[in-house]
Amino acid sequence: MIEQTFALSRGNDKAVEKIIFDENIHYLHMVFNTNEGLPEHFSNSNVYMTVVRGRLSISLNDQSYHVYEAGTLLKIPYQTEMNVKNLHPETLELIVVKAPAPKS
Repeated sequence: MIEQTFALSRGNDKAVEKIIFDENIHYLHMVFNTNEGLPEHFSNSNVYMTVVRGRLSISLNDQSYHVYEAGTLLKIPYQTEMNVKNLHPETLELIVVKAPAPKS
């Protein structure tokens, strides 16, 4: 078999899964329930964030929270301060790609 396959969780439980972490990209799958999210942090690469289901509430640098629906792809530059939350009743599911892969 030439290809590699990877399984993503399919439930509603909180998850931050590192699906592919290699020298080319970091590919993550995240699931958050109401009032869950990531700790506030600075992006360590270019970040491409796809909202698969639910609604994403995200604050970047000094901006107020913006809300993005399922089917939205965000491109977030390197070294941007990020506050990623689910402030809604439905489950939030994200695919996050960091490219190029962070060096540290």
